[in-house]
Amino acid sequence: MLLRTFAFAFAVSSALSAHAQTSLERGAYLVKGPAACGHCHTQPAPGSPELGGGMRFAELTYTSIAANLTPDQETGVANWTDENLVNGIRNGKKPRGATMAPPMPYRSYAGLSDDDVQAIVAYVRSVKPVNNKTARSAFRAPPPDSWGPEVKSVPAVSDADPVVYGKYLTHNIAFCMECHSKPGDNNLTDMVNGLGAGGAQIRGAAGVAMAPNITPSGIGHYSDDDLKKLIKTGVKPDGSKLNVAMPWQYYANMSDKDVSAVIAYLKTLPKK
Repeated sequence: MLLRTFAFAFAVSSALSAHAQTSLERGAYLVKGPAACGHCHTQPAPGSPELGGGMRFAELTYTSIAANLTPDQETGVANWTDENLVNGIRNGKKPRGATMAPPMPYRSYAGLSDDDVQAIVAYVRSVKPVNNKTARSAFRAPPPDSWGPEVKSVPAVSDADPVVYGKYLTHNIAFCMECHSKPGDNNLTDMVNGLGAGGAQIRGAAGVAMAPNITPSGIGHYSDDDLKKLIKTGVKPDGSKLNVAMPWQYYANMSDKDVSAVIAYLKTLPKK
């Protein structure tokens, strides 16, 4: 029993490594860490099955129900091909071509590298199947034909340059700019003119949170250590806590190197 416990602990530790050796380990790190998939796809109640779906997101133009991402034959994604899953993550498309409802951050995930999106799929395939039939999402206006140009392939991004890799983490894995950019048209944040400027209203179980400015105008007075603590624990330097809309419980699993890369990139943003 002791040997089995040690082996399990070692496997979890390896899975959360920022430099995982296998696709499955990398996928575990991304899903449980910066990609924070369970922030929407796992119910917040203690003991809820991982990625079992069912959370409800009500916005002005849609009501979205987070899908069951487990490999359950009847209610999950067991019958989706790997290509179906990659297309769903990157392009917001169901196997038969229907457009998925937000708040899945398709605009960000469109930039996931081939290796990373396939790693996420590998991990999703590995979780325990859960039979949980979720309600259908509904649009109050016709959905768009697509959420952007179809993405077929994205090359890997090296972590050699912290700023370059930090941009990839911030934009395409941790989807920070989906929430922290200034609201624009169509109830979407403007990740060009309003990049990082904050002001979006994030609706969640704990009410409505206002996303703060994360350009140097908003966080320039924080030290790197302050920002690391904020990202990984949700606690501000004054001891107050962030709204639970911020998935710091998942960011807590990020490697120090990855968090430092995010901070390095945020410091390069134009002040807004």
